[in-house]
Amino acid sequence: QVQLVESGGGLVQAGGSLRLSCVASGGVFVAGSMGWYRQVPGKTRDFVAAVSSGGSTHYVDSVKGRFTIARDNAKNTVYLQMNSLKPEDTAVYYCYVYMGSNYWGQGIQDTVSA
Repeated sequence: QVQLVESGGGLVQAGGSLRLSCVASGGVFVAGSMGWYRQVPGKTRDFVAAVSSGGSTHYVDSVKGRFTIARDNAKNTVYLQMNSLKPEDTAVYYCYVYMGSNYWGQGIQDTVSA
């Protein structure tokens, strides 16, 4: 059974940086797209960034130029480097991997104080 475990969240001041990691394990063979969504209470889970198996990257407009997504296929790991953080980036961040369907991590809280 595929499991995804996120790490690297926390509390940071506006303008600071955080680096999220997500490791997939348990039956991961050939992962397709990997990426991140985020969710604030009472709102939908929204797309943040994704990286294809070939390395193509996609970002929501609000994070372009500030966030960088990368993956290490040998380690089944996806990363999200978040720089110049803003209070509106505060959310629970979820990683996913697509292998015929989406598998999700449990979520990790990132809080950006003003």
